[in-house]
Amino acid sequence: MLRVEEDAFWAWATIETLRHTGVRIEELLELTHLALISYRLPDTGEVVPLLQVVPSKSNEEWLLLVTPELASVLAAVVCRVRDADGRVPLAARYDPHERITGPFLPHLFQRKEGWRREIISQQKVNRLISARLARTGLTDRAGQPLRYTPHDFRRMFTTDAVTGDLPVHIAARILGHHSLNTTQAYLAVFQDDLIRSYRTYLDTRRANRPAAGYREPTEEEWDEFQKHFELRKVELGTCGRPYGTPCAHEHACIRCPLLRVDPEQRRRLEEIIRNLTDRINEARANGWLGEVQGLQVSAEAARNKLSTLDRLARNRPRA
Repeated sequence: MLRVEEDAFWAWATIETLRHTGVRIEELLELTHLALISYRLPDTGEVVPLLQVVPSKSNEEWLLLVTPELASVLAAVVCRVRDADGRVPLAARYDPHERITGPFLPHLFQRKEGWRREIISQQKVNRLISARLARTGLTDRAGQPLRYTPHDFRRMFTTDAVTGDLPVHIAARILGHHSLNTTQAYLAVFQDDLIRSYRTYLDTRRANRPAAGYREPTEEEWDEFQKHFELRKVELGTCGRPYGTPCAHEHACIRCPLLRVDPEQRRRLEEIIRNLTDRINEARANGWLGEVQGLQVSAEAARNKLSTLDRLARNRPRA
C-alpha cells in the first residue's frame, strides 16, 4: 500500500508541475530546491517567487513565475522528500542521453530506493502517467485508451496560455523558445477559437478606425455574394473560382484547375473517364479528328483529377 500511495503522489506531482510550467521532462527531473528563488519588483517592492529552469536544449537558463497552484505542488514535493532535519537530501542524476552522472544536488523529484536516494527516471514518469490515465477509463473516438506523454502537457500549457490572451512572444520566452514558429507549432487552435478570436480582432480594429470606411452592403450586394457560394457547388465537388470572376471554362468543370473534386464523387469521375474513352474510340472510328482532340483534353484532365484525389486520400491523416 505504501508503494501504491507513493506512486499516486508522484504521478500527481509530475502531472501538475508539467501542466503549470510547460517544462520538458528532462528539465522537470533536474529541478532542485536551489531553483526556488525570489525577486523583488522594483516599482512596487513586492517579492514574487520564481523557478529557475535549467535548459535541456539550449545554453540559456530562464525563470518562471511560480503561481499559487504551482507553489502548492512544489511545497508538497519538498515536504515529501526532506529529511527529519528539514533539509532536502542530496542525490545525483544520471543523464541517459549524455551518459554522465551529474553532481549531488537537492533534487526535488527524488525517491528512496532501499538505502539510496535516486532521481525518478523518465521511464518511471511515463509509467506513472499511463497508469493514472488508465484508471480514468478515458478513450478516444475509436474507443482506444488515451495515451499521454510528458511533452503533451507542454502543448497544453502553451495552448492555455495563448488562448488565455498571453501574447505568443511572451509564451515563447516562458517556454525557452528562440523562434515564434516553434511556439506556434505547440498551439492547438480549434475552429471555434479561431473564429471567436478573429471576430474580436475585427471588432477592435473597427472601433479604432473611422466608421465611414465600413459601409454596410445593400440587400442586392449581399444576395449576389451568397449566390456566388451557392453556384460554387458543382456536380463533382466545389469550384474554387474567386468571388466576382466569370467562369473561364464555360462550365466545362472537368477541365478546370479550380475544380475541387469531392472524394464521394470518385465513382462518378471514373464513369466520366470511361465515357470519354468510349467517345474517343467512336470519334476515331468515324474519322472525327477534331472531336478526338477535344475529348482527349477532357480525358487527360479527368485522369489528373482522379490521381490528385487518390494522392490526397493517401496523405490524409487518420484519426
